Amino acid sequence: MPAVLAGDPPYWDEAFPPHKIAGNLYYVGSKGLSSYLVTTPRGHILINASFERTVPLIKAAIEKLGFRYSDVKILLGSHAHGDHMAGNWLVKEQTGARVMVMREDAEAVRKGKGLLMTRPCVVDQELRDGEVVSWGGASLTAVLTAGHTEGCTTWTMEVEVEGVKRLAVMVGSPNINPGTKLVGNAEYPGISSDFEKAFRVWKGLPCEIFLGAHPEYYGMAEKFELAKKKPGRNVWMDAEGYRAYIAEREKAFRAELARQRRGG
Repeated sequence: MPAVLAGDPPYWDEAFPPHKIAGNLYYVGSKGLSSYLVTTPRGHILINASFERTVPLIKAAIEKLGFRYSDVKILLGSHAHGDHMAGNWLVKEQTGARVMVMREDAEAVRKGKGLLMTRPCVVDQELRDGEVVSWGGASLTAVLTAGHTEGCTTWTMEVEVEGVKRLAVMVGSPNINPGTKLVGNAEYPGISSDFEKAFRVWKGLPCEIFLGAHPEYYGMAEKFELAKKKPGRNVWMDAEGYRAYIAEREKAFRAELARQRRGG
C-alpha cells in the first residue's frame, strides 16, 4: 500500500463509527473521506472506495454494521481523484464489484491518472448524466456536476424517514483545488462554464438529506454527536444547511473566477 502522500490531512486515514443515515443508506467512510453503503437483499452498492490504504477501514465499517464486505456488487464514485477512487481496483479485486463511472471521468479511472490516482482500474460501465443505477430494489441517479473534474458526480436517492420518502443528495464537489486554472485552462477549457452549470444543478435539487464526498461538507462529526443526544431526530435532514453550503461555495467560486480574470 502506498504511504500517505504529502499534504494529505491525517484525519483522512482515521476510522469513524459507521452509522445508519436513513432507510438502507449507511456511512462507512473515514473521518475525512466519505463512503456510503446502500444495502439490498441482492448485495450492496458502495459509493467511494477512497484510497487503497483506507479500503480496510471501509471493509471494517461494513462488517461492524453487520453486513458482508464480499456482498458489495456495485462500486460508484463521486469523481476521479485518488481520495475517492484510487481504491477502486482493490475493492474490485476483493469483491468482484462492477465499477461504474461517469463517462467523462472513465478514462482517468481506466488509466489510473489524475490527482492522487495511483493504479488503473477496469471500468465495467460508463454512466451518463441522469442515468439511474438500480440494484436489488435500490435506485441511485448519477447527476453530472462537472468542474472539480469533468465527470464529477452528485448522487441522489430516495430513502425512507419515518415512513416518508426523502431525497438524499451526496454532493460530488463544488470546490476549487489550489492552483486550479479557471481561466485559460488548456487541459480543461470548459471548466468555468461547467462549474457554473453545476451550481445551477445543485441549486435545483430538492435536497432533504444533505451528504457529500467529504464529511465536512455537511458537518458529519457534529451531527453524529447531536444524533447521540437526540436519538429520536434524524439529524441528517438538513435542506437549509444544503442550500447555505452551495450558496457559500458558489460565492467562493465566483470570487476566484473574478480574481483570475483580473489576472490575480
